[in-house]
This record gives sequence, structure tokens and C-alpha cells, in this order.
Amino acid sequence: MTPPHWTGSLQAVSEGSPLVHCLTNIVVAGFTANVLLAIGASPAMVENAEESADFAAIAGGVLVNLGTLSAERERAMTSAAAAAHKAGRPWVLDPVAVGALAHRTSFAADLLDHAPTVIRGNASEIASLAGMAGAAGRGVDSSVASDRVIEPAKALAADSGAVVAVSGAVDYVTDGTRVVDVPGGDILMTRVTGVGCALGAMMAAFAAVVHDPLQATVDASAVLAEAGALAARGPRPGPGTYAVRLIDTLADLAGRR
Repeated sequence: MTPPHWTGSLQAVSEGSPLVHCLTNIVVAGFTANVLLAIGASPAMVENAEESADFAAIAGGVLVNLGTLSAERERAMTSAAAAAHKAGRPWVLDPVAVGALAHRTSFAADLLDHAPTVIRGNASEIASLAGMAGAAGRGVDSSVASDRVIEPAKALAADSGAVVAVSGAVDYVTDGTRVVDVPGGDILMTRVTGVGCALGAMMAAFAAVVHDPLQATVDASAVLAEAGALAARGPRPGPGTYAVRLIDTLADLAGRR
């Protein structure tokens, strides 16, 4: 049997243990750290604006997740994004609730000036960041199906120079020219807080060790989709049990149990 296309990338993460600097929201920080540990990456949550730039410059990859903003966090995120870009470190922008709230929509647009390597969000977030009218979601929930925003995602990728990943029932990843669909997962993934946010961190880890950002993004998405499907097998778990199973399954796939 031919190994899955993501096997080599996941092995590179597990063996390389890239340091991932996560500026993420308070709701998901612990879950995100555990997901990164499960695949073999090394998480760090340095959110002090006086330290974030220095840390971003030495990390393998950086995640900037806009979930719970504050003035201090915004300064830290801007500094980290600028430092990562200057140092040539891959960084991932997760534009949580962009389109639904004006301030963060403007802030996300400003962060694009620092050339994110990957932009990952749900369909409404990506469509709004791309300037598509009427796409705003309800808070962090998308009001648009992922397959409806492939063209806006391609346009955003072309304009920003980033790989754009649209999360949904099927994930779509594009660099503006190529488009890759990533099926799989399970509906329970939408009932556990932070799965999408953790995917952004996984993308930063994969981008730290995989040369092609599109391949890194596709492989991170595919690994999480595979783990999501496997974790739901057997007696149907509730959301709490599923969250634990998902982390355990990621560790199994990475050979770290």
C-alpha cells in the first residue's frame, strides 16, 4: 500500500521538532499546544510585545491568530509578523471573525503588509479578507460554504503572495494558481473549540520543515482530516472524549505514542 502523501511531511515535523511561536487566543492556547506536542513540534506562547519580535525571529514558524484581540496583543502580533517576515520565517495568519467585526478586519488587512506565508480561515473569513461583499459570518462561524469562495481565495493568494487555506466540510488550499481539495474529517471537529485554530499552528509547524508552502499547508490539513476521521471511529464519542481522541490519534499518526 502506498503511504499517504503527507507521511514525509509529518515525519519531518516529528523528527525536526520545529519551534512554533503561537500568538493565539486565550480560548484555545492549551489545546493548540497539545496538538503541536502530539505531532512532535515544540509550542511556545510568547505574547509580550517586548519579546514577540525577538522570539519570532528565532522560531521555526509563527502563528498569528486574531481570536481574542487587545491593544497589547495587536502590538505583539504586528511586531512578530514583521520580524518573521524580515528573518525569512514562515508565518500563518488566522483572521478569526474578520468580516464580522470592523476593527479586526482592518487590523488583518494591515498584517497583510508583512507578507504572511499562509492565510487560514473559514469561508466567510477568507471571502471577507478578499473583499467579497456580503460574506461576513456570525462571529467565528462561517455563513458561506468553502467551495463558494475558491475564486476569492485564489485572488487573495495572488494579491498577498500567501498560500490561502479555506476550512470547511472540504478544505481548499490555493497559491493563486494551483487549487487542492482536502476532504475528510468528521462533524465532531466543529463541536470542539479550537480545532481550526490548532490547524493554523500545524500549518506553521509544517511550513517550518517543508520547502513548498502549498505542500506544507495541504499536508497539515490532510493530517488533521485523517486524525479527525479516525478519532470518530468506534463507539460514537461526545465532544469531550473526541477532543482527547483527536490529540491521541495525531500522536499515533506521528509515531509518538
